[in-house]
Amino acid sequence: MAKKVTPAAPVKSAEQLVFRHLLIGWGGLVVFILLGIFLEMLHGLKLDLYLDVRQETRRLMWILAHAHGTLFSLVHLGFAWSVRFASRWVASPGSGIRSASWMLTAGLIAMPLGFFLGGIWTYGGDPGIGILLVPIGAVLMLIACLRVLIELATIRSKSAASFLHPSDV
Repeated sequence: MAKKVTPAAPVKSAEQLVFRHLLIGWGGLVVFILLGIFLEMLHGLKLDLYLDVRQETRRLMWILAHAHGTLFSLVHLGFAWSVRFASRWVASPGSGIRSASWMLTAGLIAMPLGFFLGGIWTYGGDPGIGILLVPIGAVLMLIACLRVLIELATIRSKSAASFLHPSDV
């Protein structure tokens, strides 16, 4: 008998959101550190697939996938910290924080994947069609960051002066 699959439960508390993004951030770091090790291995073995002059586009795309994936994983850890920090003043994450959560996750997937796929199939000096995911991921990350900024700026239970006071950190 097949088990009924139910969609993931929506985030109800700041703690759930923090934990989710800690998992995504640290998991992403593991994935992209492994990608970096793989790229170093290709370089160390002097494989033409990676080092040949004709493969410059592939090499650049894969380096960009590694770099953006690592950076965006760190953004998830920063987001988790921000939600945890802001939960001092608000009981549950607002809609801006919840929408930023899924946008950050989609951006973490779309942008590095676009670079990586763009490097698998290259056409002369041009990346493959996978590169079309890159601007989608970039826009998602930008909007997510703006949503977080706006949400944090609208916290009203503390004044701006006490919110940013070093003794609160």
